[in-house]
Amino acid sequence: MTFRALLATKEQDQVTTNVIERQESELPEGDVTIQVAYSSVNYKDGLATNPKAKVVQDYPIIPGIDLAGTVTSSNDDRYQEGDEVIVTSYGLGVSHDGGFSEYARVPAEWVVPLPEGLSLREAMTFGTAGFTAALSVHRLEQNGLTPEDGPVLVSGATGGVGSMAVAMLSKKGYHVVASTGKESEHDYLRSIGATEIISREEVTPEKVRPLQSQKWAAAVDPVGGKPLASVLASIQYGGSVAVSGLTAGVEVPTTVMPFILRGVDLLGIDSVYCPMDMRKQVWDRLATDLKPDQMNEIENEITLDELPQTLTDILQSKVKGRTIVKM
Repeated sequence: MTFRALLATKEQDQVTTNVIERQESELPEGDVTIQVAYSSVNYKDGLATNPKAKVVQDYPIIPGIDLAGTVTSSNDDRYQEGDEVIVTSYGLGVSHDGGFSEYARVPAEWVVPLPEGLSLREAMTFGTAGFTAALSVHRLEQNGLTPEDGPVLVSGATGGVGSMAVAMLSKKGYHVVASTGKESEHDYLRSIGATEIISREEVTPEKVRPLQSQKWAAAVDPVGGKPLASVLASIQYGGSVAVSGLTAGVEVPTTVMPFILRGVDLLGIDSVYCPMDMRKQVWDRLATDLKPDQMNEIENEITLDELPQTLTDILQSKVKGRTIVKM
């Protein structure tokens, strides 16, 4: 059996990507072999093509931290031929050949059965970005957040995590404040459920004070850096911030003031090694109460041949919402 895949190779300080044909014998070790129906494009996938990011340690590799498809063979009794499954994160597309391939083989411990109420396509419209957004909302609600508490900020709102968070929070009845630096995307944000839209500058003034006026009950932040410091300083008493990203940098120039004077909680969101019981719980919510009504507004479908350009575009903030790859 031969199949097509996107292979990333490194020569000196350059990573190149090409669609190639592979043999079944070239699949990596694993318990479950999957015919991939869809994958999706995440910011981390773009970083895998940038050697300076050090997301991937060893090349060549097939990137793609997400996949959804049908089991063709399994050495694990939990999965049978014909089962529809999801695999996201762990070492997929980073240390283990990933989802940008018509076939994949993975450890059984990475596999999640497709929940009832979710198609393979919808699962990849979510992908890691949607899962991260859902995990953020889930953790905020575990920490006590309700729609009655007040407005919830979503920073980086046109990105994958941000778009999904806006749509999910809107469905749950929250007053969603979407922050973006892209004025051209205001209509898009309203179409997926944003109640109001503010600029990046409104979130992060030039000078960030240790405590600022209390604006938001909570926030979903896939951005990090200086904007996160400003968000923390503007959260209402007892509120929470779920942080999952670092597109604005890893350094957060904050103080202890929001935490000890306003009781603010900073919730770290890890979608890579999230425990399987929590992972399944969040995927079940993605098939039910966190499944947005505006999925078609958020997704854009491409082919494997279009993928190299999209991986370049996502690093340049030229991609909005979620891009799925049909295999």
